[in-house]
Amino acid sequence: MSAFHDLTLDALDGSPLPLEAFKDQVVLVVNVASKCGLTPQYAALENLYQQYKAQGFSVLGVPCNQFAGQEPGTEEQIQAFCSLNYGVTFPLSSKLDVNGPQRHQLYRLLAGEGAEFPGDISWNFEKFLVGPDGRVLERFSPRTAPDDAAVIQAIEKALS
Repeated sequence: MSAFHDLTLDALDGSPLPLEAFKDQVVLVVNVASKCGLTPQYAALENLYQQYKAQGFSVLGVPCNQFAGQEPGTEEQIQAFCSLNYGVTFPLSSKLDVNGPQRHQLYRLLAGEGAEFPGDISWNFEKFLVGPDGRVLERFSPRTAPDDAAVIQAIEKALS
């Protein structure tokens, strides 16, 4: 099993969220925020999830408050916001640090030293496409929309 699949996060509702559940799936890991100009990307992320989940694809939303305090809410507030405003059904973790000395192990694997695509996360909605084997296949900028042709092409290639 990969280091990615060895991790267990806390889900937004406080229950364990073992990444082992994503073994043999393609996962788009996205650091998300409710009060960002890019927040409408939630709709496209949910659409991607619905479109490809039957083929072994998932989105994993990771709330983060490190960028201009744009995710200030509690876990309950974040869940309500995502459900009510965007109908989000894909898994969401509890808030994590994606940069700095308290960077969560998930983001050390995705973007830390020795990662396939190293470097600090630049803003909310940065995306990492993780293959079924737990390897990071692609990294997309926050401004690259989830339904951008490059993202869709990478997902479809990983699923094939």
